[in-house]
Amino acid sequence: MQTPIAHKDTMDKQPIKPKKAYNNTEFLNSKAARYIRFLCEYEETQQRFIEHGVENSIVMFGSARTLTPEVAKAQLLEAEKTLADNPQDVLLRAELLAAQGRVTMSDYYTSTRTLARRLTEWNLARPEGRAEFIVTSGGGPGIMEAANRGAHDAGGRSMGLGISLPFEQGVNRFVTPELAFEFHYFFTRKYWFLYVCEALIVCPGGFGTMDELFETLTLIQTGKINKKLPIVLFGKEYWDSVFNVDAMVKFGTISPKDVDLFLTTDSIDEAFDYVTSGLLSGGE
Repeated sequence: MQTPIAHKDTMDKQPIKPKKAYNNTEFLNSKAARYIRFLCEYEETQQRFIEHGVENSIVMFGSARTLTPEVAKAQLLEAEKTLADNPQDVLLRAELLAAQGRVTMSDYYTSTRTLARRLTEWNLARPEGRAEFIVTSGGGPGIMEAANRGAHDAGGRSMGLGISLPFEQGVNRFVTPELAFEFHYFFTRKYWFLYVCEALIVCPGGFGTMDELFETLTLIQTGKINKKLPIVLFGKEYWDSVFNVDAMVKFGTISPKDVDLFLTTDSIDEAFDYVTSGLLSGGE
């Protein structure tokens, strides 16, 4: 049998070096590989938790739009000055009202920061060998930044479970760097929020805050979360205005006992005592 003669142009070519599948970014970012990306957001997070000893968290979240008192007051002064120069401008009058509202909301930044600091100090003062409860936020600005900043003030670790959004540039600077995450999928982020969560503090917020709160309450109500989980709604005026649980009981959409699933308060002391006593009675 005659051996085929190779063409000269074939003989001159270099060996083909195909990409390995795990280095093929075009494939990994394709629709077909979506489930692999799901697994990455599950497994990489889990391995980092193991590496850094993350077993328990105190989750704190609320509006990303909440400003620091300094910024809010500066914006109010600017709005007052601008309106004084143009007293008949309807839009400037509306901006003044909005600026006044931002100053009011900035109080929650201060309260969240203080509460996170106190919880972290309490955690650091616990006897060696006892469970560490790491303050955890969504990693963004506003209330989330305040939570991480309070833990940072106390000299403790804090975690930021960020999510890629067009209006957020990354995880805030007060998160412990090795515990900074950025998720693509909301459901994997939610899973890790709750998997190690031992207490939840919810400050005034919008749709995202409501989403996290209602999902947690639903999981407790349906028995999917069966551990004792202290939940604080911080900011009584806000929560009494936007979350009418009495009406839900009246219309029969929730049980009267569901009202006892959380505490609503304006008091940092009451929130601190409720969370810490709940954590200590959780059978650690």
